[in-house]
Amino acid sequence: MTKDQKHHRGRTRTTAAIQIPSQKPATVPELLPSYCDAAAHPVHGPYHDREYGFRVTDDSDLFERLMLEINQAGLSWLTILKKRDAFRKAFRDFDIDVVARFGARDRARLLRDAGIIRNQLKVNAAIENARRLRAIKKSHGSFVAWLDEQHPLSLDEWRKVFKRAFVFTGGEIVREFLVSTGYLPGAHRESCPSYALALRSGALWKQPLRAKA
Repeated sequence: MTKDQKHHRGRTRTTAAIQIPSQKPATVPELLPSYCDAAAHPVHGPYHDREYGFRVTDDSDLFERLMLEINQAGLSWLTILKKRDAFRKAFRDFDIDVVARFGARDRARLLRDAGIIRNQLKVNAAIENARRLRAIKKSHGSFVAWLDEQHPLSLDEWRKVFKRAFVFTGGEIVREFLVSTGYLPGAHRESCPSYALALRSGALWKQPLRAKA
């Protein structure tokens, strides 16, 4: 696996590389300690500036973010962002109820779609997780209400919750989903302009952890 295939954003994914545009192309991708260093990138930049670490309150948007994190596993985040519009089209704008009804014909369609990641495990995970989210919506009213009810938890506690609730949600997928949606810290340096914007959006990570019973 190449360094570009491994790259991601985030403070703790230090093995990840993002190549920053410059007048003279670098021969070796620059290893970055923070996704904030990608703010000037034409693809990473808009996501960094307006979404990463910001509060998300729409269930379809949350489902999309979770599925993008799942599909990024083993690939570069740049690849996922470039395919984002194709993902939205293929998964019907990530409408949870619609995806939960996907059957064999839809699975076959998705596995033929060159615009997305044609991985059977990931396609199956999207459909199964939509079905599980439909049950969560029935019991809690919404995906965001369910997340808010769990919060605040430590990362280890969050991982256990997601392992029980969903499929294909390993520890790093859970961490990045929660960082990207404002439930865990680490999306931006304090000196980054998006740090304050994310907090103003309602990001919840500054809430103290619950005291142990």
